[in-house]
Amino acid sequence: MACAAYIAKAMKRFIPFLKSEPLVSVIRLQGAIAAGARGGISDAGYAAAIEKAFSKGKPKAVALAINSPGGSPVQSALVAARIRRLAAEKDVKVHAFVEDVAASGGYWLACAGDDIWVDPSSIVGSIGVISSTFGFVEAIKKIGVERRVYTSGENKSVLDPFKPENPDDIARLQSLQSEVHEVFIDHVKASRGERLADHPDMFTGAFWAGAKGVELGLADGIGHLVPKMKELYGDKVRFSVHGPKKGLLSRFGAQVMADLDQGFEERALYARYGLS
Repeated sequence: MACAAYIAKAMKRFIPFLKSEPLVSVIRLQGAIAAGARGGISDAGYAAAIEKAFSKGKPKAVALAINSPGGSPVQSALVAARIRRLAAEKDVKVHAFVEDVAASGGYWLACAGDDIWVDPSSIVGSIGVISSTFGFVEAIKKIGVERRVYTSGENKSVLDPFKPENPDDIARLQSLQSEVHEVFIDHVKASRGERLADHPDMFTGAFWAGAKGVELGLADGIGHLVPKMKELYGDKVRFSVHGPKKGLLSRFGAQVMADLDQGFEERALYARYGLS
């Protein structure tokens, strides 16, 4: 039996007109989204893996395995746009599968799929924009530190954490956030279309568990990657997994401190959704 299977496989390889089992390329999009993110998601970090997923082996479909609490809206947009461009060029359908969470920028990535599948306990949504920082005005007063800032432009020191908040700076930031929020909303509407429910909290930054997300049209149904792909493409479907390669220095621990620093930030993002 084993010998016969090997011969059949070899024949399919060297005789091009023999039909082979359908291939699904899996892209694992895991972690926070940030430019130059080590272990996270960025367009530069994932570009080669995404291109390979769409081109190697003539895949029948591409499946996105997403587990991300969000991050940079620009990197989210770049990665999602790359996926949609290649899907159109190669005429390949894209299926998005949410694991623990696809929130904020993570949901932006999920919307790169032609359909979205979730676990009943997945977290989806959080269609909004957030900026957070700290204020140290009282702290530096207590320890007797005088803040000295010199600029050649009146807006070069906005939102300085060592100075009292300026209402004009806050208004400027909120205006910027509103513009990014509108881009996010347009992206979701373009992807989900009439599947989206008319819910008052849809674009407020609220988030929901998987089953409710399906009810609201944020996802198409409950489903896990392997069984759903077998349901759609047959029991003999093959899988190839793609992701960013780790550099040689990272493999030997040279980036340990940088990875720890990013790890703290990433855990804080996950914690917003009750995940650790």
